[in-house]
This record gives sequence, C-alpha cells and structure tokens, in this order.
Amino acid sequence: MTQPVPIRRPSGSPPRLPHLQTALELASRGVPALPLRAGKVPFGNCRSCTGYACGGRPVMKAAGSCQCPSVCHGWAAATTDAAALTSPAWVGAWEHAQAVAYHPGGANLTVVDLDNTDAVTWARQVLPATRTVPTTRGEHWIYRGAMRSANSVRPGVDIKSHMAYTRWLGPGTGTMTGLPPTVRALVEREETTAAPGEVVSSVPGRTEWDRSVATGCRHTERFIRTGLERGLALVRSRTESGAGSQAFGVAQFLGKQHAQCPGPCGLDAIGWQIIEAAVAVGVPEPYAERAVTNGFGLGAP
Repeated sequence: MTQPVPIRRPSGSPPRLPHLQTALELASRGVPALPLRAGKVPFGNCRSCTGYACGGRPVMKAAGSCQCPSVCHGWAAATTDAAALTSPAWVGAWEHAQAVAYHPGGANLTVVDLDNTDAVTWARQVLPATRTVPTTRGEHWIYRGAMRSANSVRPGVDIKSHMAYTRWLGPGTGTMTGLPPTVRALVEREETTAAPGEVVSSVPGRTEWDRSVATGCRHTERFIRTGLERGLALVRSRTESGAGSQAFGVAQFLGKQHAQCPGPCGLDAIGWQIIEAAVAVGVPEPYAERAVTNGFGLGAP
C-alpha cells in the first residue's frame, strides 16, 4: 500500500496558521498585530516580565530596557516585524490564538468603539463619516491620525489609539477620513475631570496585596482575597469595552468595604492589581489609574 507522503513547509516560510496569516497581512500594510488568547485578551507576561519587573517594553509609557522576544506586555507586543511574528517564541501563541488584534496608534489610526445601537446612532448624528467595521454589538469607526486612548468617554463609546489594542474584525467599508476635532474633544473633556481624593501611590515593583501591608484591616485575609479576585475577574471579563468603568466600580465597592477599618488596609497594592487587570484588557494605564483613584475616593467615608 502506498504510504502518505508528509507535506513539508519550505524552509524559512511561516507556518500556515489562519490568525498568523492575518497578522502578516496587517504587518505588510504597516499595522502592528498581536495574537489574542481565549477570552479575546492578550497573552500574559512571561515569568521574567511578571509584575513589569523588566521595566516594560521601550514603546510603553514607562519605557524600560526589556527586549523580551515573547508575546507579552499586552498592546506593546504588537509588531510589524514578520520575523518576530513567525518566530518560535510567537508560533506557540498563534497555535492557541482565538483572534487577532492590532495597535491602532502604531498605525497612526484611531478607533471609535461604539458598543451599542444608541452609541452608533449618536455617532451618525455627530461624527463625520469614515470607514466602519461591524462588531458584535455595534461598530468600529476608524479615522486617520492617532491620539490618547480613553474608555467610556460617553455611554457606550471608547477611544482606542495610543497604548491600546482592538480586535481585527475585517477591513470594513467606506472611505477613511482624518481624525476630527469632535473625537479629540471627547478625550480632552475627560482628561480635565478632577479626580476626588488622593491619588493612589505607586507601589515599588507593583507587588500584590498581602497581609503584611494590611495590619490595620478588620477583615480576614480570605475575605479580602475573595473580594479582590471577584473584582479582578469582573474587570478582565470586559474585553470589548467598559473595563475602565468596571475598574472604577470595583475600587468604589472595595473602598466602601474598608471605610470603617482603622487602617492601613493596603489599598494601594489592591489598587495596582485592579489597574493591571484593566491595562491587560486594553485600558490605557493613566485612565485606569484615574478610574481606580476616583473609585477609592468615592468609596471612602
């Protein structure tokens, strides 16, 4: 009986994985791409980069010296380098990828993410027409030009550009136009909103909460950890939109729980864990910090 002859890929050619092929097509057009895992979120940091011990990638806001070849650091891992996309460090991720994302700001683009029909109706009345892409619940409106990202700039509307990623759902239809002042104004208005209470202080190394930093808390360690993990799960579940608002809600809820404690309760460490969960699903870090700060401020007595 004739034995089947294995089909071998030519040496040096990329493996034929559908999501990888999509990423290579995007990269060829100057659009930085990255894989998304189950839940449509980026692959987690490698052990060497856990807790941003590496200092972060050079393209991040707090740029470090990390040159890690792995798929980590969320949106900052997005690249147009075909050699990186097809490298052994990335192929394992592509084999388990559930979707492809891209970094709009890296391609000099801004995505107005409209999460529901009301938001789409608002955009059609207020914003200039541009290329649109249907989503599960609404539409992506894509403009030429990059800007700061922000979530929940108005009900059902997120802005994704710098320090953010968005899922690739196809090229869309319509002619792409320049970024209008109307969109920039949405973020500028949000930026000027005063944050109540004190700003959450930066935790060296951004360590996770433990009992040693909560010596004045009246709750048990199990109670605190259970509440925190439930809150982090809620933030991580908002993969399409609303993670910033969810981070605010979680911080407000936890802040109220600790309002009657003599303190300290380690809320700064808890806050950084909420911020990191929001950043992991695409919320720009400055916005996540502000959302958590505001939440803790309103949760205080």
